[in-house]
This record gives sequence, C-alpha cells and structure tokens, in this order.
Amino acid sequence: MIREATADDLESLVYLENSSFETDKISRRSFRYLLSRANATTFVDEENGKVRAYSIILYNSATSHARLYSLVVGSEYRGLGIGQALLLASEQNAVQNECISMRLEVRRDNATAIRLYQKNGYKQIGILDDYYEDHMGAIHYEKEIVPHLNPEMVKVPFYQQTLDFTCGPAAVMMAMRTLNPNFRLNKTEELRLWRESTTIFMTSGHGGCGPFGLALAVYNRGFDVDIYLKDKNALFVDSVRSQQKKEIIKFVQADFLSEIRKLPIKVHYTPINLQTMEKEFNKGHIPIVLISSYRIYHEKAPHWVVVTGFNERYIYVHDSFVDVKEGESVADSINIPILKKEFGRMSQYGKTTQRAVLIIKNRTAS
Repeated sequence: MIREATADDLESLVYLENSSFETDKISRRSFRYLLSRANATTFVDEENGKVRAYSIILYNSATSHARLYSLVVGSEYRGLGIGQALLLASEQNAVQNECISMRLEVRRDNATAIRLYQKNGYKQIGILDDYYEDHMGAIHYEKEIVPHLNPEMVKVPFYQQTLDFTCGPAAVMMAMRTLNPNFRLNKTEELRLWRESTTIFMTSGHGGCGPFGLALAVYNRGFDVDIYLKDKNALFVDSVRSQQKKEIIKFVQADFLSEIRKLPIKVHYTPINLQTMEKEFNKGHIPIVLISSYRIYHEKAPHWVVVTGFNERYIYVHDSFVDVKEGESVADSINIPILKKEFGRMSQYGKTTQRAVLIIKNRTAS
C-alpha cells in the first residue's frame, strides 16, 4: 500500500536510507524537516506494517517544476514493481500540485534506476559532473507529466549571470541575442551593461540595475525598447534606510530619465498586463520582467527574468541565476513554467508593489 508518510515513519525512513547508501545519505534531521516543514511530499510503500520503500517530491511555490528528490526501495523488495508504483504516485501528486514536469538526478552508474526512468518516459536534459560525495556524476532527467501542454517557445538562448548582482544585464543580453544572433554573450558585456545601468545603493553591497538604466544601455546597442512602470515614483527607494542613499537613488533615476526623454524610448506609467505582454511576444519582441525573488528564493530582492513563451495557463521564463548551493543546474533555470496567476503576484516588488517591464525590439527605421 502506498500512502503519504507521517512523523511516525521517521525511523523506518532513516533505516532504509542508511541500509541503501554508503554516501550522500539524507540525515535524520533532514527527514524530520521534510516531513514537517518543507514544501515536499513523502510517500511510503507499506505492507503488514513494514515500510518497504519511499519517494520524496520537492516543490517550489513559484514554479511548475517538481523534483523527485529521492526514490528508494529496500534491497529485499526490489524487482516487485514497487519503484514503478511509487514513481507513478509521485507524478500524480505533482500533477495535483499544478506541476507540468518532473525532474530528477540519478547516479550515472545506477543502471537499474536509469532503466526505470527511461521506461517511464524521462528524457536526459543534462550531465552533472562530480555531483555526488564520491565524485560520481549524475544524469539529469525530465518528464512532462501533463503531455497536452506543449508551449511554442521562442528560441531564447540562455546566459548564466556570473555575479550576484547582474541579473538585469544577463536578462537583456539573452533578449538582444535572440533578436540579433551576432550579439555577444560574455562576462565583459555583462559587466559593461551593469556599469552603464546600475542604480546605486539599491541593495547592500553592489548596486543592481533599474529599468531606466537597462533601457538606455539596450537602446545604445541598437535596439528599441518600451518601458512599462506602475507609476512615476522612484523605484527601490524603500530598499535602503539611509536618507542620503534614498536621495542618490532618486538622483540617478532622474538622470537616466532625462536621457531617455531625448530618445524615442516610450515610457508607459501603467502596468502591462499579461495579455498585452503576450501580444508583444508574438510580434517577436522580448519582455524582461522585474520580479520579487522572495517567491522563488525567499530573499527580499528585486530580480530580472526574460520571458521565453506563453500558453493558456503558463508563462515561461529563463532565470539567469542558477542556485548551485541548492543543487540546481542550468537546466533548472531554462524555460521555467510559472502559472499565470502566480506570475501576476510575483511580478511586483516591495511594499509599494512596484512593477517594471521592458519590451525589447529590433530597431525600426525612423
């Protein structure tokens, strides 16, 4: 019988884990967290009061990918179809949680698990070298668990930001490369864009990039750009406490805006809705959207992403930040599906619910 695990299963889970692995074991403390507070579901297969296997599915409240974190069958119960049943139960749970795909990693030398996943329609999307404690690599798999969702996405190339504060430059670089295949994607250009468009003191440490600076940098590289804002108030002022820093933010943004007024850059002081954004996208224009990273990374900081596609329920984005510390790879940041209703809540920042979107286009003849 497959059922959802409870705190009473802790000892059985720890026993299965320790008897199945020599390295990379989930600790008792981690199991306790997964069963109580984590955004996760744990299933167990039980017969006559004996827990024979388990699976753990991790969820991100902001995206529509599920991750099969672990699937373990006790050695004496293998070959009975238990792993297959747990995998199907895990996928069904992910569908119920409005996910459209399941991702997982498996050791490159685990032939049995590889056969199971491939038989069930999982496709290899990457190789992760030196992934486990014993330096064994992993194969990264993904399966669309809602087959009828087949988004027609523009081929936006992916660029991983190299610094914590360059999400804005990375996002506009991906957009510009989409529109012009000859545009360079490298760290030199990333830092040039940051220097040109940074808003000083936006956060502690290095400053990040606001919409005015990014728009100017994009225009100066031969592209047209429209800016959509919620209102005329200065952005990010609430992100600092010092009055002096607040004044500097306002001054820098006013200076950017004075330059923009000399150019054919349209500034709309009204938020763009998803329907309009999708229409722009279908024209071949690329939206860059400011979101609150709290809903993804639980950090209170503004963050730029680039839109890569739409369908009836989802909007897709590339996120240039790859959270390596949490075991993510580039594949986790490419074409991330986000429910439209969730994206609406995500695409605002701070207590004043600031909104900012750039629509980047090829230059039209004036």
